[in-house]
Amino acid sequence: MQIYLDYSATTPTRPEAINVMQAVLTQGWGNPSSLHEWGQRAATILEQARMQVASLINAPAESIIFTSGGTEADNLAIMGVARLYSKPQHIIISSVEHSAVSEPAKLLESWGWEVTYLSVDSKGRVNPSHLQAALQDNTVLISIIYGQSEVGTVQPIEEIGKIARSAGILFHTDAVQAAGRLPIDLNKLPVDLLSISSHKIYGPQGAGALYIRPGVKLVPLLNGGGQEMRSRSGTQAVPIVAGFGVAAELAAQELPVETPRLIELRDQLFSQLADVKGLIPTGDLIQRLPHHASFCLEYADGEKISGKTIVRQLNLAGIGISAGSACHSGKLSPSPVLTAMGYSEAAAMGGIRITLGRYTTQADVDWVAMVLKQLMSRLEIRHALVAN
Repeated sequence: MQIYLDYSATTPTRPEAINVMQAVLTQGWGNPSSLHEWGQRAATILEQARMQVASLINAPAESIIFTSGGTEADNLAIMGVARLYSKPQHIIISSVEHSAVSEPAKLLESWGWEVTYLSVDSKGRVNPSHLQAALQDNTVLISIIYGQSEVGTVQPIEEIGKIARSAGILFHTDAVQAAGRLPIDLNKLPVDLLSISSHKIYGPQGAGALYIRPGVKLVPLLNGGGQEMRSRSGTQAVPIVAGFGVAAELAAQELPVETPRLIELRDQLFSQLADVKGLIPTGDLIQRLPHHASFCLEYADGEKISGKTIVRQLNLAGIGISAGSACHSGKLSPSPVLTAMGYSEAAAMGGIRITLGRYTTQADVDWVAMVLKQLMSRLEIRHALVAN
């Protein structure tokens, strides 16, 4: 038996997306910038995908810029705003951002920009009053992640957006983990820039999008032919974008049923593991991504016992999960997200993440809970022997 429970890292490309990609590769392979029939056929496919992705977040189609993924979308948002200014300004991000936001912020710091890293509480949640207090006259951008990929906490995005909007400051949110799993309505939500990734919603890897609110200006990262409304030059990957569009459309259709189903499975997993010694839930258990469960190992020491220990042991049992953030799972170092939440360095090496998806069943949850209980029991005995 093999059970994949790492849907926050990536999702399997759904058959409907693969089918449309195959059709585009054979019939719609033209350059969408070309004026002839082949090019216009590709352009039509591209614009259909743009409408599909826009509909997922209830945004106008012209506000969607296709990118190579969530990382590029985040970088375009952060650096695209920064490059509007000839002199360093001030930006605010949270201390639990994905590296696709925190690393560009560090780069700006090296260029003389001032960056405020908002602290979070023990659940990984930003306090809007702290954001209000951090505003400065030269603050030009606020970037707060929508749903934290490592611990699952959902931030108070609407409240944060209202603070930014009332201060006349641009607000970006990395919604890579939230889009397609939580309802997002950008006709109502006070957000200026929002990042999405195709492969988190059962689309192909290699595609993403940045929502840019109409009227907001960015300086492109890539210069060239002026594609994507002059915001992202380069010939678009039409087959991949077409697959992204289909995945987005189906995610929107299934969300009213799939999200409650995932919440029920997630909560049952938490319940089944509630009495397991040495396994501590992390993140906000209420304001949380619907598919996401995460824990910290009480006995983690960063050497003999860590989150990677659990990942390896479960992998031997045919179960796929991750240790901490997927983008750092190959590196044994304390999770910056868990340390920002107040965990010790040793404990911050003991984070694990179990994320569910459209192919996860109740039987999968029951089996994984049983295997994890047995594994934790062995680790507890091992820890007790070492301690004595």
